[in-house]
Amino acid sequence: MRHNAGGISSWARSFIAFFGLIETSSYFSCDSILYRRGLSITAIIKASAPALSPKTWYGMPAYANKDGKVVCFFQSAQKFKTRYATFGFSDAANLDEGAMWPTTFALMKLTAAEEAKIAALVKKAVS
Repeated sequence: MRHNAGGISSWARSFIAFFGLIETSSYFSCDSILYRRGLSITAIIKASAPALSPKTWYGMPAYANKDGKVVCFFQSAQKFKTRYATFGFSDAANLDEGAMWPTTFALMKLTAAEEAKIAALVKKAVS
């Protein structure tokens, strides 16, 4: 990883935020959606599917099942220079609904409604 003269790299920021390694959101700008009322996406995933384990996937934070297959992942808005972060699911997730279903979701903020939706999707993905 190349040293970023302006501080920590966007990959490191997304990794730190996703795995809940810091307590404050003031360090982040675009990706501060991960923190609301002291909860992070990783806390939601751990509560919804404790069998999933953290890992990196294509350089981004992800959670894998016991076979090592990635089930869900996070993409930083800052890393990809987009206006929103994304939370998505791989083909290992059990989200099938008919012939077509969503696999990636845009996140601009994290409210109780988003927390509940993420929790329900993660539970379904590992069922």
